[in-house]
Amino acid sequence: MFNFIIKSGLVWCLATMALAHQSISFSQAKRHLLQIYQDHPTTFYCNCNYSLKDSKPAPNWNSCGFTPRKQAKRAARIEWEHVMPAYQFRNQMPCWKEGGRKACHKDEAFRMMEGDMHNLVPTIGEVNGDRSNYQYALIEGEDRVYGACDAEVNFQFKQFEPTPNVRGNIARIYFYMADQYLVELDVSQRIMFEQWALEDPVDDWEIELNHRIAAIQGNLNPYVRE
Repeated sequence: MFNFIIKSGLVWCLATMALAHQSISFSQAKRHLLQIYQDHPTTFYCNCNYSLKDSKPAPNWNSCGFTPRKQAKRAARIEWEHVMPAYQFRNQMPCWKEGGRKACHKDEAFRMMEGDMHNLVPTIGEVNGDRSNYQYALIEGEDRVYGACDAEVNFQFKQFEPTPNVRGNIARIYFYMADQYLVELDVSQRIMFEQWALEDPVDDWEIELNHRIAAIQGNLNPYVRE
């Protein structure tokens, strides 16, 4: 998906010290985000409304014409997806080679990346699962598999095409993560993201979300320019 540079322990230490935001675990981030999105309960890819059901967020499929592709049970819940997949984090973390995700949870740099709220969005569970760690791309043709939801998946080539009105958001999140955590983006992907950012400029909710996250986490995404 992307070419990443494996940083030495010293570089990682310096990078961690340079981070401006607060260290928040993934579980803490999800609790914060539930409150942050309280008055904007809308899923990222499918624009579905969601509400609490038995204290857990659940999507309203009828609000967006969503139809489960295969996993109705997972599609009935909201999950917080890493726009830049957590799968990519582990490839550049020495801790993963030492003991997998469990070992990385003791690593401050990994915890910051995993819990960074600028990189987390609410999605229908099945869509999150299908997207997996697939790269974002433009898929030829129009083959929607979630009813009216304008998201497409090419399982053969491990590609995921998001709806046009969130492509700029995705680009700005990737640019932020690349800068914040010293992640090198593939040239072709960077070119695509730059185009997406132009085609889908910052909107009012993206600005508001940026400030709400900063109020808790301590830093803004500088690519979300007002």
